Amino acid sequence: MTTDYSDISGLKVMVIDDSKTIRRTAETLLKQAGCEVLTATDGFEALAKIADGHPDVIFVDIMMPRLDGYQTCSLIKHNKEFRSTPVIMLSSKDGLFDRARGRVVGSEQYLTKPFTREELLNAIQRHAVKAA
Repeated sequence: MTTDYSDISGLKVMVIDDSKTIRRTAETLLKQAGCEVLTATDGFEALAKIADGHPDVIFVDIMMPRLDGYQTCSLIKHNKEFRSTPVIMLSSKDGLFDRARGRVVGSEQYLTKPFTREELLNAIQRHAVKAA
């Protein structure tokens, strides 16, 4: 059974990850679904792009140099302009502590890498379509 993702077409999605492979994979999957994609290699780069680009949903890796995913998510959620933007954490660790910490800083969901196309698109559908 294939799910229809036409309702996410046209959404602006940001992927923040220091892994070029993850960024490229996510970007390819998202563009195939009709999304506009913004990418950043770390939290600092992302914050400037978020202010300029106003994404509908943000995926952020936890383990990054300079500003990690928890700090990045916290900064996004403390900004009144972006407080309601869904943030989905990405991590290769699937620990309870990591998930709980993601919730504490305000993330809407937690995806474990490597993620499938369905997991990625379902996460957007679940959060961004509600917000749109």
